[in-house]
Amino acid sequence: GKPASRGALTKRAARFRTPAKPPHSGPEYCALPSLPLPLFIGYRYLRSKQRNRFAAFIGLASVLGIALGVAVLIIVLSVMNGFEREVTQHILGMTADVTVFGGGEPSDDWHAAATQVGGINGVQSVAPFIHGSAMLNRRGHVQGIEIYGIPVTPNAESARLQRYLKAPLTALAAPSAVPTLFLGATLAEKLEAKPGDVAILIIPRWDPKNGLRAPLYQQVKISALFSVGMHEFDSTFGLMDIRRASEVFELGDRVSGMRVRLYDSQAAPLAARSIQAVLGNRYLAFDWSQFHRNFFQALKSQKRILFLILSIIIAVAAFNIVASMVMLVKEKSADIAILRTLGLSSSKVLQIFITQGIVIAAGGVALGIVCGLAGARYANGFMHWVERAFHVQFIKPDVYYINYLPTEVLWSDIAVVGITAFVISVVATLYPAAQAARVAPTDTLRFE
Repeated sequence: GKPASRGALTKRAARFRTPAKPPHSGPEYCALPSLPLPLFIGYRYLRSKQRNRFAAFIGLASVLGIALGVAVLIIVLSVMNGFEREVTQHILGMTADVTVFGGGEPSDDWHAAATQVGGINGVQSVAPFIHGSAMLNRRGHVQGIEIYGIPVTPNAESARLQRYLKAPLTALAAPSAVPTLFLGATLAEKLEAKPGDVAILIIPRWDPKNGLRAPLYQQVKISALFSVGMHEFDSTFGLMDIRRASEVFELGDRVSGMRVRLYDSQAAPLAARSIQAVLGNRYLAFDWSQFHRNFFQALKSQKRILFLILSIIIAVAAFNIVASMVMLVKEKSADIAILRTLGLSSSKVLQIFITQGIVIAAGGVALGIVCGLAGARYANGFMHWVERAFHVQFIKPDVYYINYLPTEVLWSDIAVVGITAFVISVVATLYPAAQAARVAPTDTLRFE
């Protein structure tokens, strides 16, 4: 062909004389120039676009599996914490921190006992109460009811109780021809009663000498309703002024016991023992947790069991990590052999693949924590949406005490879940990483 001109030859020679681009000067090489070699290579393997697609899919499934396990654990533990918190608050709203009974019989010397209890360190207030069981009849609808007669004067006890009442507590002491009653909302629904209605209270009577006597029929006026959010209280409780309750149950100046309010409700067990020691055998003191001891113990046991069961999700994701890493080791065996021939030690190879496992574990745990926090925040709204959409009821108040899904996120739970998931995931990478470190360069390159 036609010989090239001298100018063209000069340009071609100049192009060949241009110094080559440094191997580490491109943008993809400058991203992590300061990382140690094992970390740098492990990061490059994860970002490799030539990686086996099935192995990449297994790796992604591993991250999502860890995230799912962490998120579910956080949501479940948050619901259990919120459930325990709400039930405790509702119990403390209607139940005193410490309840003192008069040895099974109404007591008439409670004034002196109240003075003694009020002098104990940590006691905020002491108030008498009257408790009686009866039947409430309204137009043929009959339901059992637990009447609590309490003082309506302002104190620490009434202030906590007022949160759940739909009318001032002082309304119980308003002048009326018949006793005034606050009724639980669920009980009122069963009786088809509303504020302003009149019902008949049927009170059994017992005479120690003559035995069972004819029951007492007493008209009562339903003044207002209250809703605590716990079926146990809303379906069986009624509140009455202690003076009217004394007349209805024919107790005179006697009371069923005393309700003790503390500055710190969590100190109730210790306070109950102190009160029992001060009053002796004449009275029996019970703290609020003793009334529902089996429930709280079962709740704590369920929390531990659910943690162990749901951890299986993380274990399954860890097996996915093993499968992904084994395939990666098979895929990169030639690269590993070349690195070994260049002088890279087996311990460095081990670090390369452990680095990948750590990145996968950290990514899964971080994603799971974010999803878990979001799920815990919107769990109640999502549950109610599903209930409305599919016309089902997940939480029955007569079984679960409350009719909504409370949540409370504890950072201690997040730390335990995150550390557990991370450790399980990293341990899962040890076997494939050890297999990579044992790759023999000569045997591998011989068949390439």
